[in-house]
Amino acid sequence: MPYQKGTGKSVVVALGGNALGNTPQEQYELVQDTAKHIVDMVAEGINVIVTHGNGPQVGMINNAFAYASAHDGKTPEMPFPEAGAMSQGYIGYHLSQAVLSEMKRRGIMRSTANVVTQTVVYPDDPAFENPTKPVGAFLTEEEAKRKAEETGWTYKEDAGRGWRQVVASPKPRRIVESDAIRDLFEAGYIVVCTGGGGVPVFEHDDTYEGVPAVIDKDRSAAMMAATFKADMLVILTAVDKVAVNFGRPDQADIDVMDAAQARQYIEEGQFAPGSMLPKVEACLEYVEAYPQGRALITSLEKAAAGLRGETGTIITA
Repeated sequence: MPYQKGTGKSVVVALGGNALGNTPQEQYELVQDTAKHIVDMVAEGINVIVTHGNGPQVGMINNAFAYASAHDGKTPEMPFPEAGAMSQGYIGYHLSQAVLSEMKRRGIMRSTANVVTQTVVYPDDPAFENPTKPVGAFLTEEEAKRKAEETGWTYKEDAGRGWRQVVASPKPRRIVESDAIRDLFEAGYIVVCTGGGGVPVFEHDDTYEGVPAVIDKDRSAAMMAATFKADMLVILTAVDKVAVNFGRPDQADIDVMDAAQARQYIEEGQFAPGSMLPKVEACLEYVEAYPQGRALITSLEKAAAGLRGETGTIITA
């Protein structure tokens, strides 16, 4: 069979890192099912970019190196940007391999590419003034203060459980590898990229410097979808539809909402911070930057059905 390109719409899909398990073994098993749902979209002719979270995975890498360093005195500490890049590599390896295998199984003559991605952030982003995102292993106060002196990293006490490194969560500004991703995407590859929002970097003239920070992966996906003028941004979560009055007797699912309605619900406190709120905010950033596009929030299992308009919550400008 000749190599095929997608003939339908272009879609950026954002997968949650928690959906990929907590160990490489769990992840390998889970991505086999994930790949089936992604290839359901590919089978309908859709051109797909897959982005993903990396919270559990980058935490595992950080903890492993910290433990080894503390116990053998030989293993080096792993800087946070490098740990992020490592997580992108092995998550992307699993995802691209599983998607490629599933396409071959169905006789779909397309291929995959995994791009370890850097995302530019600005040094003057207000998030850097007060880092709040805990990462890595728990330490005693004495250990944390010593590490802070040795590395210049910031440590804070975490809910009475010990001290942990904290990093900022700045706004993504530009994806360094955008041109490469676009070329692969337009050539028909299923591209896996921007894992964990991308490795945060400062841009100095023509050089880049990794910075310990965490970028919201949904915001990076939204920025990329707007930059590429993708037809849809699809954010996959644990529920089929966004709801108001969630968990109450009068809970109501939302089929469609425009930006004004979404902002009203946000003002009412309808969406939980750290859960649905950042997903809705990312969708707003996308449709307001590219009003011709539509955003979809739904579950992984219903992704293909959602693209057909059969389920999920659609957000428009």
